[in-house]
Amino acid sequence: MLNQAARYFPILRILREQNLATSDSVLEIGSGPVGLGQFRKIRFVGCDLSFLIQPQSPMVPLIASAAALPFHESSFDVVIASDVLEHVPSIARQVVIAETLRVARKLVIFAFPCGEIAHNADRKLLETYVSKNLEPPSWLREHMLEDFPEPDLFQSTQDWTVTRFGNENIQFHSWMMRLELFGAFNYGMRGGLRLVPQVIESVLRKADYPPFYRQIFLLRRVRG
Repeated sequence: MLNQAARYFPILRILREQNLATSDSVLEIGSGPVGLGQFRKIRFVGCDLSFLIQPQSPMVPLIASAAALPFHESSFDVVIASDVLEHVPSIARQVVIAETLRVARKLVIFAFPCGEIAHNADRKLLETYVSKNLEPPSWLREHMLEDFPEPDLFQSTQDWTVTRFGNENIQFHSWMMRLELFGAFNYGMRGGLRLVPQVIESVLRKADYPPFYRQIFLLRRVRG
C-alpha cells in the first residue's frame, strides 16, 4: 500500500498543479485492476494487457497493448504511464512513448524506476524474497529481464516540453519494500491512508531526495 502511495501521490500533485478540470479525460496505461482509482475517485480509462482480478470503479477497463493503442490521435486530455516502461523491452520503448504521445491532447506523465542504481535495488529485493523462501511478485521478476530505462529517452521528443522530477530516495524505497513483506505493516498502512492520507503524503515527500529510485517526466504539448 505505501509503495502504491509513493508512486501515485506525486502524480496526483502534478494533476492538481496543472489545474485540470474534473471533466478532462484521462487514460492510464498499465493500470492494473485499480490504478489511479485507488487514490482519485474520478472516472478514467485503464488500459492493460490483462486483468488478473475484476477491475474496480471508477476505472473503465480496456485490454490493449501500449504499443498499439486503439484510440484516435489526441483522444485523451491526460495520459499516465506509471511504472510501465521498465516492463517494456528496450527495443520497443520508443514505440510505446510515441503511441502515448499520439493519443494525448494536453499532458503526459511517465514515471519509472530509472537506471542501474534502481535496478540493483530491485535485484537485492529479489534476493531477499528468495532468502526468506517467499514467492517474488511477478512484477519483480519482470524487472530483472531488462535494464531499466535511462532518463535520455525523451531527449528527441518533439512538440512537447519535458520536465523531470525525482521520486523516492533509493534507501527509503528499499526499506519500504522490505517492510511490505510483513502483513501487519500493510494493514497499518491501509488504515493510515484511509484516515490520515495528508500525513502520509507529507512523510513521503520528505523521502523525495537523491539518489532516486524513480524518475517522473511531465510532458506538455507545445501549442503552435
